[in-house]
Amino acid sequence: MSTSPTAAQLGVEKKPLASSILLWVRTDQPRQTGMDYWKFPHSGIISATPGLEEYRQIHLAEHNPGQWPTTDGVQTTIPADRKIDGVAEVSFQSALSPLKGRGQTKPAFADEINVFRRTLLYAGPPNSSHWYDVADTEQPTGARTLIYLRRRDGVGGGEFRKFVNEQLPLALADAAALTELRTQTYLPWSEKLWATPNVAHDNPKDQHFHASLTLGFTDSAAQDAFFTSEAIENLSDQLAPLASAIHAYDVAAALTFVKNGEILPQYQE
Repeated sequence: MSTSPTAAQLGVEKKPLASSILLWVRTDQPRQTGMDYWKFPHSGIISATPGLEEYRQIHLAEHNPGQWPTTDGVQTTIPADRKIDGVAEVSFQSALSPLKGRGQTKPAFADEINVFRRTLLYAGPPNSSHWYDVADTEQPTGARTLIYLRRRDGVGGGEFRKFVNEQLPLALADAAALTELRTQTYLPWSEKLWATPNVAHDNPKDQHFHASLTLGFTDSAAQDAFFTSEAIENLSDQLAPLASAIHAYDVAAALTFVKNGEILPQYQE
C-alpha cells in the first residue's frame, strides 16, 4: 500500500523562479568524457553565478528508450536523435537574480563548446515551478525519473498548466510513495533566451516541451513498481487528452552544487 501523502496532506514546499537547460554532449569524444567535464570544471563556472538559490545537474542514463508505458496516441518512446544527455536545473533567489548573474554568463557561454553540441533553455514565469513536500519518511531518494510533457495541439496553455500544477501532483502522490516531486511549466520556447555561441539550438516547433516532472523513489525497485502498476494506466488516461508526448527519462545521478543560495564545498547527490 502506498504511504504517500493524501490529497489533503500534499503541500507546496517552494515555488521558485526556475529554468532548465536541456543538454546534449559532443559526439566527437566519448560520452562519459563530456559528462565528467560538465560535472567539473563546468559546474564551477555556473555555481559562481550570483543570485542562485539552487543549481543541480541531472545526469540522464545513456540507455533511455522511455520509461512511460505505451499509450495510444501519445509518443512515449524517446526518439534516438533527440535523446537528452542531461539537464541543468537552476532556481533563483528573486526575480532580479537573473540580471545579477549576467556577468557570469559570459564564461559559461564560452565554455559550452568544450562539452556540449546542443543546449536549449526552458524558462518559467514566477510561481510556475512547484516543489511539493512529499518526503514523509527519512529514506533518501535512491532513484529518479525526469519526465517531459508536450502539450497536445488544440489544448489551451492555461488548461494544461492547471492540470500539471494542480491535478497531476495529487494523482502522482496517490499513486506512489514518492520521496521527491517537482513540477515545472514553461513559457513558450525562444532561442533568443539562450543564444549561446558555437553550439546548436535547433528546436522544431513539433519538438517543443511545455512542462516537466521530477519523481523521486526510495530505490529502483520502487521506481519499477510504479511504472508497471495499474495506477500508471489511470495516469495515462488523464494525460492522453492533454499531452502528445510523455518522455520519461531514467536519471543516473542528480548532483547539487548550490543549495539555499550557498555554494557547496562538495556536490550532494
